[in-house]
Amino acid sequence: MDLYQHFRKEEYPFIDQVLSWRDEVTTRYERKVMDFLHPREQKIFEMIIGNDEELQLAFFGGWELAERKRAILAPFYEEINESSFEVDLLQAKFPQKFVSVEHRDVLGAFLSAGIKRKKMGDIVIHNDTIQILVASDITTYLITNVTSIKKAGVTFERVPMSERLPSQDTWQARMATCASLRLDVIIKEMYQVSRQQALNVIKKGLVKVNFQTIDQPSFLLEEDDLISIRGKGRSRITELQGRTKKDKIRITFEKLL
Repeated sequence: MDLYQHFRKEEYPFIDQVLSWRDEVTTRYERKVMDFLHPREQKIFEMIIGNDEELQLAFFGGWELAERKRAILAPFYEEINESSFEVDLLQAKFPQKFVSVEHRDVLGAFLSAGIKRKKMGDIVIHNDTIQILVASDITTYLITNVTSIKKAGVTFERVPMSERLPSQDTWQARMATCASLRLDVIIKEMYQVSRQQALNVIKKGLVKVNFQTIDQPSFLLEEDDLISIRGKGRSRITELQGRTKKDKIRITFEKLL
């Protein structure tokens, strides 16, 4: 059976990467630590490795419901613990009285400093405190080079994982019925906009599915897909519940409040 038939064409390069990692681990008999993966990549990884009795696959993202996680693929007999993932929890404070800092501001500061997204995990902001999980190999560079966010001076430092703040993300579950799983149809239902408005945001390149910009209204969505629209927030399909008597597709989804 062709492995690739179960996945989208744009996911083939990542599938090739996973197969390469699997071959490397089984040939060398040593673990491999990957950069941070988003949820869809984690799912693909799990689907490919499956129930391989010779290997073990583990993920860690710092927070219980972390979105981005590092992965370890290792021989079944190796012991894996939190320190195996080679991550640091970094923290900085900002003058909340004078500046408002959001997730996109922090991410923008890191990317502007030349730090790749795959080296960073989730970002949590609570009151005047920013926390982020990063790959240990960029910790020193990040501390040295990210010294301001939105013109506010910041100083990042390592803190114990036991001091991580609670995630502020709140997802609200909802239900909908859709004529199809086309991207424009799903956006219309999830965001309560007209079909034309859905088409406009897609064609303008404002829509991402699983962190990739999608500009085709006919793109077909699947269970667990994460949708983000610039300026309108994020949603994810949690379950496809079959068809109604009128042959519409019943879905459950969550919106980030």
